Amino acid sequence: MLKKGSKLNSILTGTCPRCQEESMYVDKNPYNLPKIFEMHENCSHCGLHYQIEPSFFYGAMYVNYGLTVMVGVAAFIISKVLLGLALTPSFISIILTLIVLMPINSRLARNIYINMFVSFDKDAVKK
Repeated sequence: MLKKGSKLNSILTGTCPRCQEESMYVDKNPYNLPKIFEMHENCSHCGLHYQIEPSFFYGAMYVNYGLTVMVGVAAFIISKVLLGLALTPSFISIILTLIVLMPINSRLARNIYINMFVSFDKDAVKK
């Protein structure tokens, strides 16, 4: 499932979608907030240019919106239904969950978005 060559591997690890050899990000830690969106220009293994076109990652905002809604609904269901909290604490738990997971959601959205356009190619590594 998470073997090299699968889109899920590239999405969850943040590696180059074409060769899956190198992290796309300068700093792998998403909680280093000043560098959260700092990416390498190209993959050093296969040469893929990550910014496929100008403003390419603006499309990732739509993916991020979907992820945020999904996480918010999950947080509400867990807090209201499973934990039995009242409405106000449930909404507070949604807000806290979204704030804590914002860096991960943002990077995950970028990873999903670029993987929608670039597929794994085992022959892509420069020799």
